[in-house]
Amino acid sequence: MGIGSLTLPSPPQFIILSLLLLCAFGEAVDPFACDPKDAVTAGFPFCKVSMPMSDRVNDLVGRLTLQEKVRLLINGAAPIPRLGIKGYEWWSEALHGVSDVGPGTKFGGAFPGATSFPQVITTAASFNATLWEAIGRVVSDEARAMYNGGSAGLTYWSPNVNIFRDPRWGRGQETPGEDPVLAGTYAAYYVKGLQGNDGDRLKVAACCKHFTAYDLDNWNGVDRFHFNAQVSKQDIEDTFDVPFKMCVQDGNVASVMCSYNEVNGVPTCADPNLLRNTVRGQWKLDGYIVSDCDSVGVFYNSQHYTTTPEQAAADAIKAGLDLDCGPFLAQHSEDAVKQGLLNEVDINNALVNTLRVQMRLGMFDGEPSVQPFGKLGPKDVCTPSNQELALEAARQGIVLLKNRGVSLPLSHRRHRTVAVIGPNSDATVSMIGNYAGVACGYTSPLQGIGNYVKTIHQLGCANVACRDDKLFSAAIDAARQADATVLVMGLDQSIEAEFRDRTGLRLPGRQQELVSKVAKASKGPTVLVLMSGGPIDVSFAKNDPRVGAILWAGYPGQAGGAAIADVLYGTTNPGGKLPMTWYPQDYVSNLAMTDMAMRSSPHRNYPGRTYRFYKGPVVYPFGHGLSYTNFIHTIVNAPHVVTVPLDGHRRSGNATVLGKAIKVNHARCNKLSVGLQVNVKNTGSKDGTHTMLVFSTPPAGHWAPSKQLVAFAKVYVPARSEQQVGISIHVCKFLSVVDQSGIRRIPIGLHHIHIGDVKHSVSLEAATLGVIKS
Repeated sequence: MGIGSLTLPSPPQFIILSLLLLCAFGEAVDPFACDPKDAVTAGFPFCKVSMPMSDRVNDLVGRLTLQEKVRLLINGAAPIPRLGIKGYEWWSEALHGVSDVGPGTKFGGAFPGATSFPQVITTAASFNATLWEAIGRVVSDEARAMYNGGSAGLTYWSPNVNIFRDPRWGRGQETPGEDPVLAGTYAAYYVKGLQGNDGDRLKVAACCKHFTAYDLDNWNGVDRFHFNAQVSKQDIEDTFDVPFKMCVQDGNVASVMCSYNEVNGVPTCADPNLLRNTVRGQWKLDGYIVSDCDSVGVFYNSQHYTTTPEQAAADAIKAGLDLDCGPFLAQHSEDAVKQGLLNEVDINNALVNTLRVQMRLGMFDGEPSVQPFGKLGPKDVCTPSNQELALEAARQGIVLLKNRGVSLPLSHRRHRTVAVIGPNSDATVSMIGNYAGVACGYTSPLQGIGNYVKTIHQLGCANVACRDDKLFSAAIDAARQADATVLVMGLDQSIEAEFRDRTGLRLPGRQQELVSKVAKASKGPTVLVLMSGGPIDVSFAKNDPRVGAILWAGYPGQAGGAAIADVLYGTTNPGGKLPMTWYPQDYVSNLAMTDMAMRSSPHRNYPGRTYRFYKGPVVYPFGHGLSYTNFIHTIVNAPHVVTVPLDGHRRSGNATVLGKAIKVNHARCNKLSVGLQVNVKNTGSKDGTHTMLVFSTPPAGHWAPSKQLVAFAKVYVPARSEQQVGISIHVCKFLSVVDQSGIRRIPIGLHHIHIGDVKHSVSLEAATLGVIKS
């Protein structure tokens, strides 16, 4: 449903138009470097594909002058005509579709748009890793097609895998939510989809950002350029770094971006412990480290971390930064070398990392059209199958929060006329959130519902700010006339966005008043549909019996209206789960966004953050989501005891078991896991896809969260049937906790596994205990 109602040309027309435009705008661009038509440059060793890549990179670096080298340290890398190398713009974005936020991508001509998938927070609600990878594959197809046509780059600074720590954060919409395992799994699978599976060769180069502890943009006079995040070693290891580590080690991402903020007094882009020691040293990044845009300039000009710009350039490069988004390193690195603050070999090392990525992308392999992905073009952008995947992603991300009685699904027979009301009721661009591009076309909620039944449309509020009640009466009259009422309310980028954190959690302006008055007047069932990236305190609607159902659609992408209508009418049985906690307004009333502590602290009246550490009242909990059917879990096979073997050389006095918890690096982890077989039975009358979330409660202790997500799975179960699902929980990764010194340990004793209402206890036992040490 919905694709045919797009307001731009339908897919076949779109493709024909694109092909005609391609003819009008010329053929694909010439090679970036190593043009086989140039006999001089094609003969350079760095152009010889048969040579080992490391030799090619070293050959190229050895041919560069210092002046040429420093001009390659920035996103707008300069051309080197004498070596046949063109200029290159490193900054492109592909958060949930090819975006034109960065200067590396331009829409127009043969590429008027690209498939715009739901915002990440919405897609994360699907808890479907195969979907995330599939989206990545489509996005990289379209990105490669645009590169071949000269309209985009090959280096995409996506995804954003920061933790959605505070519900007011304007960029929380870009993230996979508040749980580090969810965020890390999303990162790994989306990156795999983007980068491809052709060994060392990259389809496009992805980038996990913003490293680390970055989740404040502009709150109460504190902005990201001046914020010093005070973070404990425990929270760094336990929460903030987890998605990045998984992105590097499980996703093999080609890049990591450091953030604007300081962490414990040191700018992240100048911290060798974070960049050189952790990302490249411990995690073994095979790729480059890039700054957030103008971060080096920020830590010199705004944070005053160094006294001279040359020292700032030297500190960044020596810390492990390879590429500067911004002009700073090109302006000051040469002088830093001349002043003895930086060695030229440090610059060489940075270039090795960036040039190697470009070579892995095939940019030094000559003619692009004969390379893998070289045949992709306008015909591969906005295809019917790509747009269908955007619709399916939106369907899977929608979360049914409330369904009183049989309010939903609506009935074609009983609900022949529907009042569609609200400032987001006819939304188009608002549906794609931020860091988006130009969509192939849109299906608004009004259009989607209109594909099913006759509609009566009233905005009710002129916009999401909803500052007055001038349009209320017409909306109330529409609800009185219709057989059912759908209110499409919520937020947009005027309320939450980059550099715009929210001040509270309630619906803006007089939206709540409109909902209540319309629900009171409505002749039939009233359904509240919410568009937002962050959680909203809708306690009033949750507790109002006249509001029969509540859907959260996030920012559902170009086909969002069709997906919403499919859920409203039962064509799609909703299966999404909230990837973040929905708190009441009181939660943030006296809570500073600048307080980075994750764990609660009763003595200072601090509530803690996210479901893992906050135990107060909620509007809707993390993982909440209803279905039109009922699912029952039964654990049919699971171990009761799992032995954790210690490293052979740790069996003597070096074995560390502190507080009955083994250091992870003292255990033989390998593939040590807890395997479960779970039956999922659909006891209802509707087919459905069940989202199964698996939590673990570790043995009691002040280190541990009260529970943590350890696995999740999607399973399609027809009505009145059952399916068996296998779950594997890696002991060292997911059943471990982090102590106050930032050391990851495996608690010995009973771990309680929760799947819905079912619980199972597994006892972890150490195979050999040495002398107890700290």
